[in-house]
Amino acid sequence: MIGKLIGGNLSKGNEMNLRLILCALAGIAVLSARAADEPKLESIFNGKDLAGWKVPDPNPWWSVVDGVMVGQSTPEKKGNVIETQKLYGDVIVECECRWNGDIDSGIFLRKGQKWQCQIGVSRSLKKDMTCSIYNGTYKGHEAQGVDKLLKVGDWNKIRIEAVGPKFKISLNGQQVLEWESDKYPEPGPIGLQIHPGVAMKVEYRNLKAVALDEGKVAK
Repeated sequence: MIGKLIGGNLSKGNEMNLRLILCALAGIAVLSARAADEPKLESIFNGKDLAGWKVPDPNPWWSVVDGVMVGQSTPEKKGNVIETQKLYGDVIVECECRWNGDIDSGIFLRKGQKWQCQIGVSRSLKKDMTCSIYNGTYKGHEAQGVDKLLKVGDWNKIRIEAVGPKFKISLNGQQVLEWESDKYPEPGPIGLQIHPGVAMKVEYRNLKAVALDEGKVAK
């Protein structure tokens, strides 16, 4: 058929090659269309200072070192949560996170610090619960397959999609959790945690976010 359309001069082998090329071009077009539809995430950490974040005063916890946001507990093991000045409702958040040993951190979304993507070891369960959702419990929203994806002591990419009552979390490019709950409807800041009671250090870089309901969320 293709040979007839272009003059009937193609051999079967050449026609097959042309079919493959056309299929590849169609695939590229589909991928390009999807990329165009993907919301563009913007940096929420400039790599130089803590502009755009509500910095505690005094601030013994959070610093910027070589383009990395570093969170570290005090000698008394006091914790802290640093939050963005901007509020987000429906949002996509991405970051890279690195830690060693026994830490307890996390990413808060929505109002009131009631929804958290856990990073590191749960104080209550005494085991690593990275990418599970903590809302007072982990029951019913534990991440799956994290042990095979987590790069211990290295940078791990975490992506969170929060759209209405639906939440998806991915680790290093693989989705590990999908959960739905209508208990967290109100917008809030993005928060990063240093849990009290543990000597810990956690590092964040390439922190990005995009508000998917920009017109609905207070700035």
